[in-house]
Amino acid sequence: MQVVDELPTLVEGRFGLDPSRRGITGHSMGGHGALTIALKNPDRYRSESAFAPIVAPTEVPWGQKAFTGYLGDDPEDWVRYDACKLASTSNWQGRILIDQGDADGFLQEQLQPDRFVEACGAGGIELLLRMQPGYDHSYYFIASLFGEHVAHHARVLRAE
Repeated sequence: MQVVDELPTLVEGRFGLDPSRRGITGHSMGGHGALTIALKNPDRYRSESAFAPIVAPTEVPWGQKAFTGYLGDDPEDWVRYDACKLASTSNWQGRILIDQGDADGFLQEQLQPDRFVEACGAGGIELLLRMQPGYDHSYYFIASLFGEHVAHHARVLRAE
């Protein structure tokens, strides 16, 4: 069983939550995971956000190293786990919120959010990318903006 099935089943069963009102978020590689899970499962998730996500792992050193370790040496096997590649073919219908610190030391080489802006545009996905002045890749960045992400998800998940 995959985390896409296992975790929602566990949480919804334990807390009696409505499975038609799911949201997902994450930070960095976890943000990438949240993006890919939502884009691959638009029928299962209604809201999506991320903090400084890796959006094009097939194109950046971190992603290439991780994908080689997890998926093997063939870049063709990596494509189905690349958020930029998925954005062009996904049926995602909602707005995606991404916050990115402009002082993040990983911004230019590893994160490259502009790639996701282009991919979402090509795929017809609404994206709100907010470049946050002075923020880096730290816990403080997430803690400072987390409430706004909760509000984003609440607005979407409360809507009928």
